[in-house]
Amino acid sequence: MSSSASPPPSTAFRSPPPRAARGDSLTRGGFPCRQKHNNKNKTEGEGEEGREEKGINGRVAAAASVALSAVPMGWEGVDERFARMVAEANLDQAPERRRVRDAFRDIQLGIDHCLFKAQYSGIKMEESYEVNSRGLEIFTKSWLPENCKIKGLVCFCHGYGDTCTFFFEGISKKLASVGYGVFAMDYPGFGLSEGLHGYIPSFDSLVDDVIECFSKIKENPDYQGLPSFLFGQSMGGAVALKVHFKQPHSWDGAILVAPMCKMADDVVPPWPVQQILICIAKILPREKLVPQKDLAEMAFKDIKKREQDKPRLRTAVEMLRTTQEIERRLEEISLPLIILHGEADIVTDPSVSKALYEKTSSLDKKLRLYKDAYHSILEGESDEMIFKVLDDIISWLEEHCCRRAN
Repeated sequence: MSSSASPPPSTAFRSPPPRAARGDSLTRGGFPCRQKHNNKNKTEGEGEEGREEKGINGRVAAAASVALSAVPMGWEGVDERFARMVAEANLDQAPERRRVRDAFRDIQLGIDHCLFKAQYSGIKMEESYEVNSRGLEIFTKSWLPENCKIKGLVCFCHGYGDTCTFFFEGISKKLASVGYGVFAMDYPGFGLSEGLHGYIPSFDSLVDDVIECFSKIKENPDYQGLPSFLFGQSMGGAVALKVHFKQPHSWDGAILVAPMCKMADDVVPPWPVQQILICIAKILPREKLVPQKDLAEMAFKDIKKREQDKPRLRTAVEMLRTTQEIERRLEEISLPLIILHGEADIVTDPSVSKALYEKTSSLDKKLRLYKDAYHSILEGESDEMIFKVLDDIISWLEEHCCRRAN
């Protein structure tokens, strides 16, 4: 079952609340206030008691939010009226997220970000809602080149707090402009898809939903014989690797951008706290943690490209378990890979990307580390860095499509 869709949202692109509401590290609904970049390492005026208080609570919340793929706040072109509407909306369920996305669609085009300002022609975009085998209404979107043959398929797995209708719009248009068919979906509970926002009761079920969606695309007669690639960003990197574990011979390669293979050691709570978290999640799975650390500041180097959200307890547990599983199974990864990671990323650990590169059984692999770059290398860095990363991805795709053709 499918229907045409106007592009609704996720809380990933929440605008800031009215100025009067700003000031604390968190405002209503997880809207952040903007903080200066150099506050990341600031400890002045923070006594031992303050640092200790952040300790366990901060690490639990940070570990839960570690896959953040956040979206910016306070962009020029996002007026206070719209910001107030978002701040007052309850975005837990899809209908309200879709309403807000409809209101945001035109505003998005005016945001001062290179991914939105870049213009491409000859791209056909399609959107639909499809009810999957679990009875969930899933939002999907595709970007196809109109004036040339499709070189290959790129299937996108988004990060936590992200959606396929915000930053990935610009990324996908760039890929489609050079000949790739790009496909994406919002996971259940994310973006425009049905479900409680940010709630992952089972990571394996989420991966099965992704496999179901992308398998239907690959079975389309129009795409038979084309190489297909997974593109996973942050938590989406973990999704892509889990897809590979379940379909070890179905993909021609994977692009992993700051993949969530392991949580950074300094944000993972001690083992006893993890067990407490697991127990609480069994009782209150949908409750949210309140982050004590500004993970958006960790993820986004460019000051105006930051946001954060609060993870649900069950989601936090599933993410912890998933990263632990992937870390154990690195040697099982056998498909061609390009791994791209900011060296200054303190949200997902770049040393684990190095371990992934070294331990994977694949003989066809590349690792690209970007000096001084943070977590969100395709959204939160300088324009120059963002397009450098995109060029590296496209070069890798071109190389692997040429190999397949020969």
